[in-house]
Amino acid sequence: MTHRLRDHTADVAVEATADSIDTVFADVASGLTAAMCSDPSGGGDRFSIDVTAESGEAALFDYLDELIYERDVRGVLPVDHECRVRHPDADTTDADAWAVTASARGVPLSEVAARDVKAVTYSEMVLERRGDGWYAYVVFDV
Repeated sequence: MTHRLRDHTADVAVEATADSIDTVFADVASGLTAAMCSDPSGGGDRFSIDVTAESGEAALFDYLDELIYERDVRGVLPVDHECRVRHPDADTTDADAWAVTASARGVPLSEVAARDVKAVTYSEMVLERRGDGWYAYVVFDV
């Protein structure tokens, strides 16, 4: 796991680096989980998330927003993130679209002590290639 929680004025930020785009998305999601709960143990069933977007930042935003939606609607803390990201630089049939196919295990909120993260923001968001890997920085409203 290569995400780090960063102090941010009245918010929390997650910074992640990884060898692949798939892993950097999953690491930012793991950072979101860590911002909500320091010990996310417990059971829960896996659920799927699929999003498409016009840019990498929009795909990351929509993916994280869906995780927060699942938490709010299903009453679960998303953990154990797995992601597959297709993007225009990859060998895809739709060269203009970013697509995220992901899953997570939903630990019932009744089984953990979780803090509220209100929303993902575009504020200061970064998603970019760095050398042979990927870097992401995302701010969450708490």
